[in-house]
Amino acid sequence: MEHTAPRSHRLVNEARRHGPAPTGVVYPCTGPSLAGALEAAEAGLIDPFLIGPEHRMREIAEQQGIDLHGCRLEKAATEHESAARAAELARDGRVGMLMKGSLHTDELMGILVSRSAGLRTDRRISHTFVMEIPVHDRLLLVTDAAINIAPDLEAKRHITQNAIDVAHAVGISNPHIAILSAVENSNPAIPSSMHAAELRDMARSGLITGGIVDGPLAFDNMISQEAAQLKGIDSPVSGATDIAVLPGLEAGNILYKSLVYISKATAGGVVMGAKIPVILTSRADSVHSRISSAAVARLVNYTARNPGHG
Repeated sequence: MEHTAPRSHRLVNEARRHGPAPTGVVYPCTGPSLAGALEAAEAGLIDPFLIGPEHRMREIAEQQGIDLHGCRLEKAATEHESAARAAELARDGRVGMLMKGSLHTDELMGILVSRSAGLRTDRRISHTFVMEIPVHDRLLLVTDAAINIAPDLEAKRHITQNAIDVAHAVGISNPHIAILSAVENSNPAIPSSMHAAELRDMARSGLITGGIVDGPLAFDNMISQEAAQLKGIDSPVSGATDIAVLPGLEAGNILYKSLVYISKATAGGVVMGAKIPVILTSRADSVHSRISSAAVARLVNYTARNPGHG
């Protein structure tokens, strides 16, 4: 049985209150990807533009018993053409969000970051999960567990700022951010610990804004104030962390999947750094995770368009 996730349900209800956002669903050419888009539409979160080969989408809909009534279909023959068409719809303002269908993530991200697409900003593209963990008393944002493999210091600054923007969108006005490493002190032999200290200093100098940043912190000192105190660590984010910034994709991916499969966490994720939010879905995602991802993206979309009214 799926965890009921009351805090993430609150996010879904809040996002629904803003009404559905026009959303380009890119190449939904499997049953789960097409059904996921329609589930988000039925939840009142997206107004879908289905982008892909029309005959294939209609064939899948018929096989799966999915009603495409009310959906707009945008014809594109291949994965690449579908991604390019999605970028065009976004650039022209016809859609305010994108949702990954069954194409490969690299195909969609490649279009998203290309200069010709017109969707780049001065930020690095990154992904943030908004996670609800049954044994934890607050939402935990985890970044980056999906896109940046081995980010350098500047990339981590962008990753951190993107995650802060997500936190603001989901109602965390002054997030506490832990920059994770394997140790609590700067050690030249552990690059992530050096990055963590530099990111902490960037926040103090105003190069990262909108939250309280500290690091380096090991996971136990992030999650438990008692563990931090036993080690003599006095950190404002210990035991009160809202955002965990991971050293790289491997650590992020392992932490995210451990929380989902062992701690029974639910997660909604969003790609930030482009002019519009992007929903990445996986074949293994639960229905609740798909809905949560659409809700997080809708809240980001609304907050970007209505500063001060998140």
